[in-house]
Amino acid sequence: MYLDLFKLNDLPFRLSPDPQFLYLSRIHSRAKAYMESTIWFTDGFVVITGEIGSGKTTLIETFLSELDADVVVAQVNQTQVSAIEFLQAVLVQFGFSPFKMKKAELLATLNQFLVEQYAAHRKVLLIVDEAQNLSNRVLEEIRLLSGVETTREKVLRIILAGQPELNQKLDAPDLIQLVQRVRLRFHLTALSSDDARAYIRHRLDVAGAAGREIFTEETFAEMYRYTGGVPRLINTLCDTSMMAAYAADRDLVTLAAVSQAITELQWVDFAERTSVQQQKLSMLRPPADAALRAEGTEPSLGIPVARVVLTSEGRTLREISLVPGRKIIGRTPDNDLQIDNRFVSRHHCQIITSADACVIEDLNSTNGIFIKGKRVRRFTLNDGEMVTIGKHELCYFDDRSHRSRSTVDTSPGIPALALASEAGNPGQN
Repeated sequence: MYLDLFKLNDLPFRLSPDPQFLYLSRIHSRAKAYMESTIWFTDGFVVITGEIGSGKTTLIETFLSELDADVVVAQVNQTQVSAIEFLQAVLVQFGFSPFKMKKAELLATLNQFLVEQYAAHRKVLLIVDEAQNLSNRVLEEIRLLSGVETTREKVLRIILAGQPELNQKLDAPDLIQLVQRVRLRFHLTALSSDDARAYIRHRLDVAGAAGREIFTEETFAEMYRYTGGVPRLINTLCDTSMMAAYAADRDLVTLAAVSQAITELQWVDFAERTSVQQQKLSMLRPPADAALRAEGTEPSLGIPVARVVLTSEGRTLREISLVPGRKIIGRTPDNDLQIDNRFVSRHHCQIITSADACVIEDLNSTNGIFIKGKRVRRFTLNDGEMVTIGKHELCYFDDRSHRSRSTVDTSPGIPALALASEAGNPGQN
């Protein structure tokens, strides 16, 4: 192979998911944060969708590799199964041999296992990949499993990952009860041209390039043109281009090598290649409201009902609108509201907005949240409430108390924005 020629230690563009090669673009960082939120909260599903080759499986493998020892995981990848086969697959992941059990015994065994794990202070997580292939009957079984609870909380955390068709399936009228359990939906888009360049260089560096130039600068635009920023396609084209350079005994991948690889792969321009496919998919995709759901916002509840204003030392830094759903606040860019300050934890707190109220909740942060000088764990916000987070203040305004029925603003919810970094060194959570 070409490893010796390019002085690499490992193949940089293998298609198999490998957590060490994961490039966390902003969009992937946010999806990973939403996966991590399933460990903090037990009040609903997280749904992650993305086109084929967008990096869902690699993201899942990375997330799993970082879980604490007290998390028990069942990962189901074979999804073209019956309801009973699905329950059997879950129990196999948990160490059982359930193949002679009838459905009632399967459910009883699974319920007992979940309660036992909760009593042992262990968290149980179910991840279903390729979930777009699940039948409605299996999805209903998953909904029922999510209802297993103690007097305090649910005991099973659930992540559904799949292709965009999963959103259309979840929006079917007969799955409305399941959709009501979905806490967050997020869609993994393709990489931008800048991220695609950084992705290629990241994988080369992990493989041993140590910053050496292996692809000439002129190749990146051409590769983006033919891959559209889809990670799997980038891997395929980069690997084939390196093979073309290797065959020519050149230790630098030039535009000529990329062009040769494109010819060998018989690829056409990405936009042209996907236009017909997109036309077909548009007939299957959910309506435009799905763009709001992809960010965790239900379109039927997309009207802003409140807002928070972030200030520091008397200066207004940012204002965000609150629609029914969840906003996570913390130090890192993957939060809905970033406060880049050493007194703020990586994921510091969250605001949960419903049709009737907004609740702020501490996420086991180091320095906590304070209201009227008192540290609180969970607090229902009142209009005009001031919340102290480190050296910052969040002022909460409930627009419902100021809005008459005749003047309701029907504009769509304002998407969450990340706060531009302030001066200061990041702290440790």
